[in-house]
Amino acid sequence: MPDGPTADNTRTTVKMAIFYGAVFTLIGIHMPFWPLWLKAKGLGATEIGIIIAASVGLKVIFNPLIAHAADRHGQRRPIIITLAVLAFVAFMLFAFTDGFWGILLVSILFFAFWSPIMPLGESLTMLAGSREKEAGENSRELNYGRIRLWGSLSFIAATVGTGYLLAGRSPDIVYWILLGALVLVIGACLMLPRTRAPVSTQTGFSTFEVLRDRHFVLFITACALIQSSHSVYYGFATLNWQAQGFSENTIGWLWAVGVVAEIILFIFGARLVERLGPGALIALGGIAGALRWALTGLTDQLTALLFLQTLHAFSFGATHLGAIYFISRRVPQHLSASAQGLYSAVVMGLVLGLVMLWSGRLFDLYGPGAYQPMAFISAAGALLAIALVKRRARQEPGN
Repeated sequence: MPDGPTADNTRTTVKMAIFYGAVFTLIGIHMPFWPLWLKAKGLGATEIGIIIAASVGLKVIFNPLIAHAADRHGQRRPIIITLAVLAFVAFMLFAFTDGFWGILLVSILFFAFWSPIMPLGESLTMLAGSREKEAGENSRELNYGRIRLWGSLSFIAATVGTGYLLAGRSPDIVYWILLGALVLVIGACLMLPRTRAPVSTQTGFSTFEVLRDRHFVLFITACALIQSSHSVYYGFATLNWQAQGFSENTIGWLWAVGVVAEIILFIFGARLVERLGPGALIALGGIAGALRWALTGLTDQLTALLFLQTLHAFSFGATHLGAIYFISRRVPQHLSASAQGLYSAVVMGLVLGLVMLWSGRLFDLYGPGAYQPMAFISAAGALLAIALVKRRARQEPGN
């Protein structure tokens, strides 16, 4: 490996790729298969929806608070490591917990520590990329999509592998696999770069400073609608496919196909951002989401479902990629953690949690028909993203 800025760039890329790989190993197990563990504990769809909604809703409180502290101190790595260790300790409590209320309380404790890790990691990735670019003429900006795709690859491996492990076995093993994944996360966090951000000198709460930007408010609303339209998918796709007669192995591959498509998009992500711009990518994600959910609720044919899963590249991937680059380009570095924390709190917390709560009831009543309202939500997000693109084009005609 050569010395100098290029070598530093490579080392930082590897460290961040390992971080994403570890985090998404856990997510790839938890998202598809944790509902099976909850169901095995005797919980119904509505109760599962409440637990998932409460878990993601915690981001509204904890993510902005932790992000504010990170911006005030210019630190990311020490906070991430502490949160990972505390999340591991909290997750251990599930082994001693039964019943809806006990599981709900432990879920709240676990996600209070787990939820801020990802937005702080996203902030660190884009911050490290900016610093590497400033390090010298021979240094290149980190390619976010190429780093993030390692998370997607890990998600696939974890989802497919867990599907095979679960075949013919008790869902109880999901807990132990997740506990092991948390150990990997702690190890990956210890390897994170020690990049520091400029210390925020704002006297007020950093989140309020970010919200003064009307473009940011429009952006975050559009993303919230599009990403929250995935709530039926996140919470009940596995249970729905199981009811339709698909095996755990097939379900694992269905999840994996969506992430493979996402990986392909991330490979070419930097080019797409430069060609289309962040706002147009978000709009594209909303349009794809509307089509995906409208059709997913109407079919139980494996071939059709496999095709529809490829739209995950846009409904999630394009929306997320556009969001990360929008924040990186729009928000000053000293507010970057707060912007990422706010994005996570609102998009993947408040709005997703509210829609998830509603989705549990919808799935109880209508089964796969619960996907249809999600199509309308995604379409509304696409319209707002288009409005954002037009507004920015009027104010920045040269871009």
